[in-house]
Amino acid sequence: MEKIGVYCASSDTMAPIYYECAKQLGRWLGENKKTLVYGGHNCGLMEAVAQATKAAGGKVFGVVPKKLVEMGTVSDAIDITFYCNDLSDRKEWLVQESDVLVAMPGSVGTLDEAFSTMAANSFGMHNKRVIFWNIDGYFDKLFEFFDDLSRRGAVYKDWSEVMGRANTLEELTAQLQ
Repeated sequence: MEKIGVYCASSDTMAPIYYECAKQLGRWLGENKKTLVYGGHNCGLMEAVAQATKAAGGKVFGVVPKKLVEMGTVSDAIDITFYCNDLSDRKEWLVQESDVLVAMPGSVGTLDEAFSTMAANSFGMHNKRVIFWNIDGYFDKLFEFFDDLSRRGAVYKDWSEVMGRANTLEELTAQLQ
């Protein structure tokens, strides 16, 4: 897997541990000559992972909606820019350009991207997985919900086919090899 898509927060108000982990992932991507594919924003975890990837020698693909350009909030770490109309277009490009996707801490946008990717996989539109990096237990409640969906018979494709779970950088990178 060479092109790693990352879904994560654009917020600058999250706990420091999340920014440090974003930088660790970026360093790993760069040191391992991987390409980061992400949303192109110059804030939050998005910027932290992009800058760290670039600094460590990796390539950065930014999928940039028109709104980011209008707001002047496009990262300067991007090597190759894919311009798109809106968030729906961005989701499609992120999946198309990535071999696998990582969901880091984020909010409704991150979850929307991850869920859309998982739903399309479940439907047979692609076979790309989303690996949730459960930093500091961030996704514990979500995992409980997913497990409950399985217990209730609402899931017809095994979760392992559409998603992975990682609690540490080592667990995450093992799934990205």
